[in-house]
Amino acid sequence: MKTKIIIILISISSSLLHAEEGMWLPQLLKSLNEVDMHNVGLKLSADDLYNINQSSLKDAIVSFGGFCTGEMISEQGLLLTNHHCGYGQIQKHSDTKNDYLKSGFWAMSKGDELPNEGLTASFLINIEDVTDLVLDKLEQKRLIFDSLSSTKETLNKTWNRSSSLRKVYNEIVSEKTSETHYNARVKSFFGGNEFYLFTYETFKDVRLVGAPPNSIGAFGGDTDNWMWPRHTGDFALFRVYCGPDGKPAEYATENVPYKPKHHLPIQLDGVKNNDFTMIFGYPGSTNRFLTSFGVKEALNLTNPTIVKIRDAKINIIKPAMDSDIKTKIKYAAKYARISNYWKYYIGQSKGLRRMKVYEKKLDLENKFNNWCVKDSLRNKKYGSALQIIENAYSENEKIAISRTFLNEGVFSGAEIMYFSLKMHRAINRLPKESEMRESALRKIRVDANNFYKNFNAEIDQKLFASMLELYYYNVPKNQHPDVFQTIERQLFGMKKLDFKFYANNSFNRSIFSSKEKFFNFLKNPLIINIEKDPIYKTINSIYSYYLENIYEKRQKINNSLFEGQKLFIQGLREMMPENKFYPDANSTMRLTYGSVADYSPGNAIHYNYFTTIEGIIEKEDTTNDEFLVHEKLKSLYNEKDYGKYVDDNGNLRVNFISNNDITGGNSGSPVINAHGELVGTAFDGNWEAMSGDIAFENAVQRTISVDIRYVLFIIDKFANAGYLIDEMTIAPSRKKNNIR
Repeated sequence: MKTKIIIILISISSSLLHAEEGMWLPQLLKSLNEVDMHNVGLKLSADDLYNINQSSLKDAIVSFGGFCTGEMISEQGLLLTNHHCGYGQIQKHSDTKNDYLKSGFWAMSKGDELPNEGLTASFLINIEDVTDLVLDKLEQKRLIFDSLSSTKETLNKTWNRSSSLRKVYNEIVSEKTSETHYNARVKSFFGGNEFYLFTYETFKDVRLVGAPPNSIGAFGGDTDNWMWPRHTGDFALFRVYCGPDGKPAEYATENVPYKPKHHLPIQLDGVKNNDFTMIFGYPGSTNRFLTSFGVKEALNLTNPTIVKIRDAKINIIKPAMDSDIKTKIKYAAKYARISNYWKYYIGQSKGLRRMKVYEKKLDLENKFNNWCVKDSLRNKKYGSALQIIENAYSENEKIAISRTFLNEGVFSGAEIMYFSLKMHRAINRLPKESEMRESALRKIRVDANNFYKNFNAEIDQKLFASMLELYYYNVPKNQHPDVFQTIERQLFGMKKLDFKFYANNSFNRSIFSSKEKFFNFLKNPLIINIEKDPIYKTINSIYSYYLENIYEKRQKINNSLFEGQKLFIQGLREMMPENKFYPDANSTMRLTYGSVADYSPGNAIHYNYFTTIEGIIEKEDTTNDEFLVHEKLKSLYNEKDYGKYVDDNGNLRVNFISNNDITGGNSGSPVINAHGELVGTAFDGNWEAMSGDIAFENAVQRTISVDIRYVLFIIDKFANAGYLIDEMTIAPSRKKNNIR
């Protein structure tokens, strides 16, 4: 496949950029970062890090499921990632008989490894600049839309740039990969000023090899989440399999372990303060170019609304999990997703205020406006950028609350609502031809079985009532779907509407509230019976309102925001041509480099750069399942049976921190030393820097990682799975030469 080396200028404001800041595109390391990386300690060349013509470090980096990062640590396809990244898979394999969340799981042979339907591992093959191609195709589609703008089909409709872009992306991907087994994605950078095609080899047979119990892998739970000091063994092991020909294949017993082009050697020397560290991974999203208008909206509208909604969900789900082990297993992964970003948005708002991010954004925007007005041509080109953005946010403010309640409270609230909508579509599309119809019904049964496996009607009914009530009392009445008028009629005469009564009545009458009722419906699946269903009628009313009143407005707002942001970012880069700009994270491979670093978050407070097993023992609380300590781990601690995994003082280190620049999606990313050796696995950020997705704060922003020696200690001493370590490459110690 032909590839194109991309040489572009990436930069960011000198007032915001620090040596540690930046999520850098790997193909640009040679031109932008190599000299600086060598100056701060890197011993490798840029070609050692990223090379499309021979193996390099990038070939050991995995996009794990599209939501996390993993790294190859053996030539037999062994993959290391975070426990919380594999949590959903661990939960799916768990039940009351084999509760792998509580007890952990360790395959003592390859035959014991557990398959995971739908889980993938993707390796980056190459990156290609397709900016001109995307813009040309997009302009063609815009011209076609404009030429039809007076026709009945497009009258009063807004050109949907996002939808058109998706079509362009699909066309390019099809053109570039049609005769290969690769898959690809086109991604936008710098607010739509540049576009790149990322080509991947994606493996579909990824099996669970090992995971510690929650008391190790999730030690500290919600309390310690986003916090330092930390004592969490947040890791899990998987294995990537391929067909006998070495190419990706669906799960099959004849598949063999994949042999990666590169796997990371493991260094047991550990790290010390100021040691060089770099992290490869797939950061999900940042918004470092967000304007003051966006910060204001986050602080005043979206963040507090999200927190309020998730708080209500947590208060329903957590007590149910605490009272029943079966429910705890069913809802473990769901609860983790809700609580993780509930705390995140609380911390982000505090961080934005503490770091005065709004004021800093205003200062940058004032400088930008002053730069624009100094040149008439420049002002004509960029002078309207911030005004366009401000106008878009003013329009968005009118629907921000309702849109957030719809997305957070309705579409991802009670699961039964989305399921009923999905089943209506599936039943409505059933073929009339007998054989095809039966095939479609089989798929519906499979989907339904998967849904009801982790469904609890009692919890969902409470969520149904709570989310509707929150919407009703927090969203302006002129933005209420018609269903609320129905509810008002049903509950007429009540001083305060009893949404629990409405929920109970709806669930009692719904065909979706139990597996038995739904499968009975499938014996004669008439669409009219769904359309009369109270759950479906509720979600259909809300979804119809969204399409008719929110979606179209949001498209216009998005188009304006895109126009303004594109100009603003383009102008910033022109305003500071001597600086290096990096693009916002967008789930593409990036590299961040920095060093191991302690920090002081406040007056008279200092945090060391590592924690030890002693902290686990100190935190033990037998009345709180977040701080339970496994008896075997306590025994190993009491006997000081740490093996070769100790530091120079005989301590077993658990976690360490560095000033690398990461975000969600980097979970599971390898922390690599100056020689390309694995020293840890990143799993979290710290509380003091929760505003980091919007503004990097050098003094306090830290990446929290599991020390690789603690990972190997748990595998070897705790799990007695030393055979896994035997297949890893342990790098020679560098201590005798004092080489770091």
